[in-house]
Amino acid sequence: MVPAKIKQSKFKYQNLAIVAADFPDAQTALSKLRKTYDSVTPQDADVIIALGGDGFVLQTLHRYMEQKIPVFGMNRGSIGFLMNDFLLENLLERLVNSQCMTLYPLRMKAITADGQIKESLAINEVSLLRQTYQAAKLKIKIDNVVRMEELICDGALVSTPAGSTAYNLSADGPIIPLNAEIMALTPISAFRPRRWRGALLPHMSKVNIKVLDHKKRPVSATADDKEIRDVVEVSITEDKKSSFQLLFDPETNLEERIIKEQFTP
Repeated sequence: MVPAKIKQSKFKYQNLAIVAADFPDAQTALSKLRKTYDSVTPQDADVIIALGGDGFVLQTLHRYMEQKIPVFGMNRGSIGFLMNDFLLENLLERLVNSQCMTLYPLRMKAITADGQIKESLAINEVSLLRQTYQAAKLKIKIDNVVRMEELICDGALVSTPAGSTAYNLSADGPIIPLNAEIMALTPISAFRPRRWRGALLPHMSKVNIKVLDHKKRPVSATADDKEIRDVVEVSITEDKKSSFQLLFDPETNLEERIIKEQFTP
């Protein structure tokens, strides 16, 4: 049986903020944790406990990015690849023993058809997708060198190692070990060239994707959950000046999960 309150003074993380997605399982877990552990607002916290799924932990990382405090996710969603198991007991001990993974995001700079320039960060991937029934036509440059004059497709994405098991994997992209210092450029339903399966690029590469015939074939760009419509050009680079910290139980850290995923039937 878990005590009603647990003293936190002797632990590394003394000020816990607990946040949750708005669906029932996450809200129920939120109520239980707040009855069991002292908590503070995210602005006063040393660590944030995020209850939900992978999407919610990504939102939490983005929302509190400026505070540069780690996030410990507990799964109340479906897949939970970026999450730890939900347990009411021993949370403080788990935090002390947790392993911290520092993730460097991609910075997306998008130019829209009306000339606006918009930027956003992506922990998982930056993806470009057609907005209508017609296929997109994309021109791809890597470090200012044209590598593909025309890719006819539903879209394309650039993925971090941490995001390589998400949308990238669903699009038949490669799984990337966390310390590989590369990123994946993966086509989405490529029509021409039909056999092109994408490329692995050095992590400091600058990827530039120009939308051809954008009026007839409009394309949107999305960095994690932030979508920008009607883009004409998108530049993607790794942003070493920004970082996110995720905490994991030692036996199920992110690096181990990415390796394990490669052997999952």
